[in-house]
This record gives sequence, structure tokens and C-alpha cells, in this order.
Amino acid sequence: MNVTDEPAAPPASPDTPLRDRGLSPTPADRPALRAALDHPFLLGLTLTLGGLAAIVLGLALASLSTILIYITLALFAALGLEPVVERLERRGLPRPWGIAVVFAAFLLVVAAIIIWVVPPAIAQIGQFVRAIPAQITELQASDWYRSLEAQFGDVIGAGLDQLKTFLADPGNLMLVGGGVLAVGLSVGNALSGAVIVIVLTLYFLASLSAMKAAFYRLAPARNRASVADLTERITESVGGYLIGMVILAACNAAFATILFLILGLPFPALMGLAAFLITLIPLIGPVLYWVIATLVALVTNPVGALIFAILYFIYIQVEAYVLTPRVMNKAISIPGSLVVIGALVGGTLLGLLGALVAIPVTAAILLIIKHVFVPRQDAKT
Repeated sequence: MNVTDEPAAPPASPDTPLRDRGLSPTPADRPALRAALDHPFLLGLTLTLGGLAAIVLGLALASLSTILIYITLALFAALGLEPVVERLERRGLPRPWGIAVVFAAFLLVVAAIIIWVVPPAIAQIGQFVRAIPAQITELQASDWYRSLEAQFGDVIGAGLDQLKTFLADPGNLMLVGGGVLAVGLSVGNALSGAVIVIVLTLYFLASLSAMKAAFYRLAPARNRASVADLTERITESVGGYLIGMVILAACNAAFATILFLILGLPFPALMGLAAFLITLIPLIGPVLYWVIATLVALVTNPVGALIFAILYFIYIQVEAYVLTPRVMNKAISIPGSLVVIGALVGGTLLGLLGALVAIPVTAAILLIIKHVFVPRQDAKT
């Protein structure tokens, strides 16, 4: 026997902790988990109930998605109107009167759009759909289309003929829309949703200060000042951004409508309304509308479409380098790459609303990182 050999350690019992056996501790050493493993049926039942609860919660959120969209839209509308109310307060007008003035002006703008813009746009949509077959026939009779057909064959012409035949039957259009009942329900839902959003916007605007104060109370007393400061910065940036986007979209709509009227292009009211809605999408909205409006004008007036494309492209440059910096007034400052990514992600998830709110949400996240996360990391030495 070698004198350097150590005596063998006695075998460890199953109850000996893993630390004493020279092994790394595992979660099974914890009393709660060990007790759960001793009752596998109870553990399986708990996991099953947890999974069912998660599924029920997901289904409930899916059922409430429309209501959540209404609430989000109304909250962002209230944040957009809040800077105007605060400006009236600074000029000596009491807050209730300021809210009344701002909301009355907001309702007047909505009423003006409904009365003067929506009916001509709806009429022009019907006119546009009914005119498509004749416009296709005129397009096929043009010289440049004949040269195009000579190069690529009759494939394009056959497709256009099928499209013309399909659109000539009004019943097919109703099938595309889902039928008269589906169209009526869609219009009714849109109107009821607009009323709900307007009412919620009024309530949020009236109680925004109380809502923020209640939110501050949720934070620990030592952090309330910093939370209040950060919240005010976020709400101010969101409000300034929304007002700026509405102003820029209105400028786009006015310029596009004037161009369509001067150049004699079809459906000026419809294209003006489309310009307002599409250009609300950050960055890519004006370019997207430029392509769509040029294609619509190209069907009836190729020369006018070319002039429109040139003039609107110039306007896009003026907006990007002159109007946007002045209107936004540094309300929101985030890298251009994040603007594009945020707009794409928001648009994919929630459509136009998602693209609109994605930028202020991105800015809010960056503010939180800058004023909360980064100082904490800097304090670690």
C-alpha cells in the first residue's frame, strides 16, 4: 500500500446535499422544486392550468384587439392635442376652456373632411371603377402600348381583356367587397369606431393630467421626480411628432390635389384624401404615394403623369430638407435606420395605425434607454 494514498471516502447517502458530495447544486436541491417532483400529478395539473390560462388570456386579447386599437388611437390623438391645450393655458386660458376650444376645432376639421372631402372621394371611387374598362380600351389603342405589345406579345393584352370583362360586371365588384351586407357592416363599424375614438379622445384629453399624476404615484417616492421628468419628455415628443405628421400630411394632400386640378388629372378629391392617409406613414409614405398617383395618372394622361411625377418628386425633396425640420422642430430625434425599421414593423403589425405610432414608440424606448439604462450602466465601475 502506498503511504501517499488517502483513505477512500465513505459512500454518500442519497440525502446528502450535492454541495457536500462535491457536485454542483441543481434546481432539484431547492425545497419547492423537490416537493413538486415528489407530487408529479400536482405538478402536471399546475402546468396544464397555467397553459390553459395563457391560451385564454391570448384569446381574450385577440377578441379585444379592436377595442385596444381604439384606445391606442384615442390616446395618441389626445397626446397630439395636448401641446395645443398647454399653449392656450400658458396664454392665460383655463384648461377646461382650452380643451373645449381645441376639441371644437378638432371636430370642425373632422366635420369639414366628412362633408367636403369624403362624399366627392366616394363618388370618384365609383367613377374610377366604372371608368376602368374604357380606360383599358383607350390604353390598348395607344401607340406606346402597341410597341410594348410588339415586344412582349399578346400576354399583357389578354390579361387586360380579362380584367376589363371582370370589372364590367357590377356583381363581380360586390363579390370582391364581400357583398352588400359586408360593405354595409364595414361602413357601420368604421363610423361607430370613429365615434368611439372621438369620445375616448375627449375623455383622455380632459383627464390626461390626472392620469399622469396617478402613474407617477406607482413609482417609488425617491424616483417620482425622474419618472415625471421622463414621462413629460416622452409625451411632449409624441405630441409634437403627431402634430407635425398631420401638418405634413395636410401639406402633401393640398399640393397633390392642386396638381391634379391644374394638370386635369382624374379624381383630385380621391387622390388628395389618399395623399393625406398615405403620407402619414413616415419616410416611405410620400414615395409610396408618388408611385401610386403617377400610375393612376398614367392611365388617362401620360404627359400629365410625367409632369406630376417630376413636380411631386421636387416637392418630396423640399419636404424632406425644408418642411420636415421646421415643422417637427426637433420634437423627435432618432436615427433614420430606426425610423424605417419602426415604420415597417408597426405597419406590418397594425397597418396604418402601427406605422403612425411606431416612431413615437421607438423614440420613447430610446429616451428610456438614454435616461434610465445608460446612467445605471455608467454608475457601474
